[in-house]
Amino acid sequence: MKRTKINGLLTLEKIPGEVLIKGWVRTKRGSKEFSFMDINDGSALKNIQVIANNDLKNYSDIEKITTGTSVAVTGQLVESPGKGQKWEIQASDIEIINIALESYPLQKKRHSDEFLRTIAHLRPRTNKYGAVFRLRSEMMFASHKFYREKGFRYLTTPLITGADCEGAGEMFRVTSPEPGKENFFGRESNLTVSGQLSAEMFALALGDVYTFGPTFRAENSNTSRHVAEFWMLEPEMAFCDLKENMDHGEELVKYLTRYAMDECQEDMELFIKFVDKSLSKRIDTILNTKFGRISYTEAIEILLKSKKKFEFKVEYGTDLQSEHERFLAEEYFKKPVFLTDYPKEIKPFYMRMNDDGKTVAAVDLLVPGIGELIGGSQREERLDVLEKRMDEMSLSKKDYWWYLESRKFGSAPHSGFGMGFERFLMLITGISNIRDVIPFPRTPGSIDF
Repeated sequence: MKRTKINGLLTLEKIPGEVLIKGWVRTKRGSKEFSFMDINDGSALKNIQVIANNDLKNYSDIEKITTGTSVAVTGQLVESPGKGQKWEIQASDIEIINIALESYPLQKKRHSDEFLRTIAHLRPRTNKYGAVFRLRSEMMFASHKFYREKGFRYLTTPLITGADCEGAGEMFRVTSPEPGKENFFGRESNLTVSGQLSAEMFALALGDVYTFGPTFRAENSNTSRHVAEFWMLEPEMAFCDLKENMDHGEELVKYLTRYAMDECQEDMELFIKFVDKSLSKRIDTILNTKFGRISYTEAIEILLKSKKKFEFKVEYGTDLQSEHERFLAEEYFKKPVFLTDYPKEIKPFYMRMNDDGKTVAAVDLLVPGIGELIGGSQREERLDVLEKRMDEMSLSKKDYWWYLESRKFGSAPHSGFGMGFERFLMLITGISNIRDVIPFPRTPGSIDF
């Protein structure tokens, strides 16, 4: 008999007869006459209840089943008299696939996030993390769906690169495994911090493209917002200015949030009820209000006038810290807000110089609970201005020869941004630590799995 997944059974309107399910035992209780087992196969948040009578030929073995044991259950799907469940299975056969040892660490119903991070290979079996990673999968699909519907082309950009997109130098170096032959590619190479520079080349050929993949930062940080390996969703659009870039970012965030609420209702309900009591209001704000838009200069003025005591000093010409970003999004605007036109000294070389000669056409989207979610800009399409910026920042034109050539042969205004995928998941789940929305977090001193 073909296996049926539990999420399919739970949504049936009528009884199909005999079914076969395979999954893991979440709970078991019983007596010498019968046993009740809740089975989960990962396809849905809810379990399905199985009733095993003592006339089953291997009932003595069934009595020994422990939490975490994998089983295959054949039986009749019947209406359940129990509260909160439509169907249950009256077992005619239960095959024990593998008994979980008594040392199985998920015996209790509740565990701390800190403890579960030490067993990242098992935490997806819990309700919370099963919901997180089903949602993560759906949001990846929804991202591709969004761009497919908008006519974008999907681009896979290199993970190994010779260019430092952000200019910060916080990159993992790639070396040869052979002693004495470190420059496998003939020059220093690193794991990418962004696919942007490559995506620009394709936007100037295919019009609208996006790249979606892992990126890496060798930043020795242990904050709740940083990991060494994370995913970035990066659109790049030809003939697109800064305003259109912001319009696109707002549309993307609203689309993905709406998709989560419409298509992942059960899992989203868990986050709303048990993770963050304010999440429902936050999601309503995202979906039903227009995002704010102010300049960096205006933001600095707001922060200085707030008289709020910040740990880090507010000063024009410096990057905003997380506490500043969250104040603007959570306390002042009480909604997502775009900040534009940053001083050129604190932004990378590729951002378009504004007419004032002091600021660049940069944009960050700040959101409640997180801080920065999106970082982007209109790109500098003028060759002479781009070369001048590179000189100011002591960047080698030789290393970026291909990037400069794109400004010689039919250059055009274009824009794009990067959205931290894990930060977006934090935004719509209310989960406060980035380590809890990525399957196997890579952090300083931690690479066990």
